[in-house]
Amino acid sequence: MATVKAAILGFGTVGQGIYHILKEKKLELQEKLGVELEVAKILVTDASKERVPNTLHLMTESIEDVLAEPGLQIVFEAIVNEEPAFSYLKRLVEHKCHVITANKVMFAKRGQELEQLAKEHGVRVGYEASVAGGVPVIKTLKNVLLVNNAQRIQGILNGTTNYIFTKMRIENVSFEDALREAQQLGYAEADPFNDVSGQDAFKKLMILSSLAFGEQPNWSEIDVIGIDTISLSDVEAANAQGLRYRHVAEIERLADGKLVGKVAPLLVNQEHPLYPIDDVYNAVTVDTDYIGTLTLVGPGAGMYPTASVMVEDYAEIMLRGAGQAVWI
Repeated sequence: MATVKAAILGFGTVGQGIYHILKEKKLELQEKLGVELEVAKILVTDASKERVPNTLHLMTESIEDVLAEPGLQIVFEAIVNEEPAFSYLKRLVEHKCHVITANKVMFAKRGQELEQLAKEHGVRVGYEASVAGGVPVIKTLKNVLLVNNAQRIQGILNGTTNYIFTKMRIENVSFEDALREAQQLGYAEADPFNDVSGQDAFKKLMILSSLAFGEQPNWSEIDVIGIDTISLSDVEAANAQGLRYRHVAEIERLADGKLVGKVAPLLVNQEHPLYPIDDVYNAVTVDTDYIGTLTLVGPGAGMYPTASVMVEDYAEIMLRGAGQAVWI
């Protein structure tokens, strides 16, 4: 059986999740894909610290070591910021490696550039995990958009803010208390700015805009409003009227062709598809010309939801390479 060599860039929560899934599902993946996957390198900032048993020999602090690995074909990237992630992936694509990323910050800004580069070098880019974690919105949209045109996308793209609004409504706690609990549970970072400000959802929205409309609006023209302006009394007043707050990211193409978007708290009623979405779940609704409104719901983050869709991207790449029919 042929062996496919892979590298994992970044070995935090998501990177470790990828490694665990590849190990636990090794035989099933071999049977389905007809190849054996070998994790040959793991790029970390401190190669002396073993995060997962029996991985110390795989660790390196140098991207040069990764590039020098003979026969490397697949790279899973789970680094947080735009750089050095983009520079690493650019070099790996030029090295003719398929790359799979969960990096929404990088992909929102450089995704189209990276995809074009991959096309020129005959490799693929998987980015399902960059938007809505375990919700298969990218694959679904690619399939739907073969025939349909997207007219508008609305989504709860950040599980932390949705958890906070849910907690405030159900348990009548303040924003500060709900945020503190989200941090204790690991849903929010010690510095929750990107979540509560809407910047996280904004980056994901820009990725969806590129996919659905082939372009992004001018970032400076998008209002991005956080949830820290919504008080417990606001939530209680809305609840009394049968309404719920959702932190919604939306993008729409107007009749004149202009793309307009916004990220902000939105009051929704029982008729709205985002009304029942509670806790840390994400949801994306897409208005199309032929099938109407499509809604996808699922867990938005975490080790295994994110890592599993990255492994699914790997499987799709391998099946395409073997000439087998797969979902787009």
